[in-house]
Amino acid sequence: MVKNGFDMKVEHPGKKIEALLKATGMSRKELAVRTTVTEKHINTLIAGEKKITTSYARKLGYVFDGMDAAAWQKLQNDYDMAQVEEKELNSISDVEIGILKNLDEVFQYLVQYHNLQKTNNPVEKVMELRKKLKISDLAFIPHISYNAAYRAQLTSNVRVDPYVLFAWQSICEIETSDIKISSALNVERLKDQLEKIKTLMFDGINEGIQKLQDILSGCGIAFNVVRNFRGAPVQGFIKHVTDNKYSQKLILCLTLRRSRADTFWFTLFHEIAHILNGDYTAKFVDFDSANSAAEIKADKFARDFLIPPEEYMSFIQEHHDIRWVDIEQFAEQIKVKPFIVLGRLQKDQILDWSDYGDHVDMYKWVNREN
Repeated sequence: MVKNGFDMKVEHPGKKIEALLKATGMSRKELAVRTTVTEKHINTLIAGEKKITTSYARKLGYVFDGMDAAAWQKLQNDYDMAQVEEKELNSISDVEIGILKNLDEVFQYLVQYHNLQKTNNPVEKVMELRKKLKISDLAFIPHISYNAAYRAQLTSNVRVDPYVLFAWQSICEIETSDIKISSALNVERLKDQLEKIKTLMFDGINEGIQKLQDILSGCGIAFNVVRNFRGAPVQGFIKHVTDNKYSQKLILCLTLRRSRADTFWFTLFHEIAHILNGDYTAKFVDFDSANSAAEIKADKFARDFLIPPEEYMSFIQEHHDIRWVDIEQFAEQIKVKPFIVLGRLQKDQILDWSDYGDHVDMYKWVNREN
């Protein structure tokens, strides 16, 4: 496949030698004498057939004003790098070009929000994605994505695109990189903040996320809500990392994949349960459909923390024909928003998903930095 549109803009430093000889009126033979090499050596340098070595750069630095050894070495290094880049561009495989269709939505997002160079040239797209996703060949992404930390989370009814999943994880890391934490990871402090976190559902979603970031920062957790993409049906991402200031911290990212407010808050406490249970060695990606013991345990924590089980059972037993006012009163009693109770009743098939549809709060993802 021909890769076009890439002209060599970096000249061999021999061209600089030739220009300086003309500017100073010095002959090639004289330069050879001044730098103790043969005239043939000078000719091959000017023809671009030989590199300027470190030792010869020092010799040239003595001869030409304003061009010390470091300047000559930089010219050579820049040329060498350009040669490598040209070779790399011309060797990009059809496989990598084909992967671009998987990552088109991701590419457009990175262009819009993360300074990726906009281009229609497929080779340039590959190079831009390599840099942003920190991988030298996109074709090797599947070998990284399905590592042991979360292979066990996959089930037969979940279809994951490994390229999109890897890119989404990278975006999670990018979009938490500037979040300052004020503590090393502190699980006990997180436990103490759970009730306070639950009250944030009464705030607007943007205000709630900001407050949530502040609270979790104090627990050693960098938190953000990240856009989801087709091919990565994920709820959350947890990564244990070493921090420059603190010995350890966590990255925690959620999506608004299903848009419903009750789903968001359930997922948040589900992911917090994973942290409390220590389910974060290496990388942990929580898929929409996963039935491992860890997932079942995290589901139970989130379900029971949001709605105490004994009070929930009493409510169901006392209300056979549940009205909206009953839901509001029960929600006020247990100090959650009514959409939490409604979502639970629908999940448990006590109410139909269409019941009280006009009372279902929906969240919409927006990039809050723009």
